[in-house]
Amino acid sequence: MIAAYCRVSTARQKADSQVAEISKWLKANGYDENQVHWYIDKESGKTLQRPEFQRLQADIFSGRIKTVICWKLDRLSRRLKDGVVLLADWCERGLKIVVITQMIELNGAVGRMIAAVMLGLAEIELEYRQQRQMAGVEVAKKRGIYQGRKRGTTKAKPARAHVLRDQGLKITEIANALGTSTRTVQRYLK
Repeated sequence: MIAAYCRVSTARQKADSQVAEISKWLKANGYDENQVHWYIDKESGKTLQRPEFQRLQADIFSGRIKTVICWKLDRLSRRLKDGVVLLADWCERGLKIVVITQMIELNGAVGRMIAAVMLGLAEIELEYRQQRQMAGVEVAKKRGIYQGRKRGTTKAKPARAHVLRDQGLKITEIANALGTSTRTVQRYLK
């Protein structure tokens, strides 16, 4: 079986463009879309603890998945160490990994080396983006444009988190529903 993995960073974002590009690639390369299992996460790439990614891992470990197709390598991980360990494990299992926007197939030693370089670049880009964001916030603060969130304000309604918890939802599911981080949900539930 073939796995198509997509990831966006927040619950508000959509993976539609990734799905469309992967579908187009599958069709162009003669793959039957009925043989493809889709895994779509709405979580940060800084962690591998994502629901759909964990489901993908379980399917790989059970031997059901033989090929993983993703839109861009940084969809798998934004951390060099996690990404390299992950790809090394997958390659050792004989998995074929296809990254369509970067037009690479990762298997064997050369594939792992290329993946390591690309994951390193993804991690650098993440750090640069965070630095640019912090610099922008500092400039805005100096100009008096941005003072940060006022104390006591919340991104979502804490009472809603309690209702969802009472309905049996997990913290990650509540965070997705509220459009917040898991840390925020844990703070709401205290």
